[in-house]
Amino acid sequence: MTISINNFSQLLEEVAKELDISPSKYKLAVSRYESVATWLNDGEYENFDGKINIYPQGSFRLGTVVRPIREQTEKDYDIDLVCEFEEHASATQAGIVKHRVGNRLKEHTTYKEMLDEEGRRCWTLLYSEQDGAGFHLDVLPSSGFSTVNYSPISITHKENEKYSWASSNPKGYAAWFEERNVNAYRLVALDQKRMISNSFSDVYAKVDDVPDQLIRTPLQRAIQLMKRHRDMRFNGNNKHAPISMIMTTLAAHLYDNETNVYDALTNIVNKLSAHTRLLENKAMLDERLSARGLIKRLADGTWYIGNPTNPNENFADRWHEEGNARAKAFFQWIEWLKQDFLAVTQRDRDSIRFTLEACLGKSAVGKVWSKCVPSPAVQEPTKVNISRPAKPWRSGE
Repeated sequence: MTISINNFSQLLEEVAKELDISPSKYKLAVSRYESVATWLNDGEYENFDGKINIYPQGSFRLGTVVRPIREQTEKDYDIDLVCEFEEHASATQAGIVKHRVGNRLKEHTTYKEMLDEEGRRCWTLLYSEQDGAGFHLDVLPSSGFSTVNYSPISITHKENEKYSWASSNPKGYAAWFEERNVNAYRLVALDQKRMISNSFSDVYAKVDDVPDQLIRTPLQRAIQLMKRHRDMRFNGNNKHAPISMIMTTLAAHLYDNETNVYDALTNIVNKLSAHTRLLENKAMLDERLSARGLIKRLADGTWYIGNPTNPNENFADRWHEEGNARAKAFFQWIEWLKQDFLAVTQRDRDSIRFTLEACLGKSAVGKVWSKCVPSPAVQEPTKVNISRPAKPWRSGE
């Protein structure tokens, strides 16, 4: 016996909730990064007395956060924070800006103990919680004026002990994503805020207290499931795994306001599947046939997936390396998505559960399976109606 599409979609929705950050954990994370922001804002910095803008970016801001898993072990949530000094990058140096933030964090007794080694772009604070679900708070130093029409900023980058600037536009990207998501958001926001307020009344006493960042549309749920699926399928081979920025960008481009997560995944995955011919045939893109031309293979064999808010930024700039290893990994992943989320609905219940546990996590699926998948009806013994029963055999007849 298989399960209905409606039940399967509900199952995917509930699994995504299990992978998501809880409203109470979200509020704790906000209070943590607001404290860090206050500490950085109150600092005194040599040769800088301007304004500092500190704000979240990435999955935490987009509502696509999912708890990472590596080697079958749940890891801490990643929270990304931008620390933007209002100054032109040309007026300072990347290394100076990077260490402004690092040195200021080291001035705080608690943060100094939590601070990880310097990363290529960020400083990372390691929080731990009693329930085992902690945070990695990545603070990204930058220079710019993003408050002006969501303009790009310059972020610090360290490679081989040398510092340089890279371009980014986290506010512009968030605005673009919200525009792609706005119609679906309007349909679900009020009901979800009511449910969150009812279930977490000790955290958000009123509906109006529930932040927009906790609302999840089918697009956001689809991206969360895709991220976890990527983490499970590429377990042990993360080097070539599709990056979150690529899957988020492509999914947002292709989302067509589907009203449930299964339909959203079906639309996104089927359109992306058309790109496999670009790898197999090594042909130029036919924009009429494949996903609106979002993935391009250029004449020189390189690949292009543009940042929608900065076309000069190519998310696939390394896809041609190592014999197109990252491109091959991406297209293989799309085929796995088809097998695990689309074709799986034709299988029996036990096979569906086994597949989802393998690609989304046994714990997450196990917690919601009985809630979403009805148990097979217990078949009663067949009743036989005998209209003219034979007479009992009697000896002597």
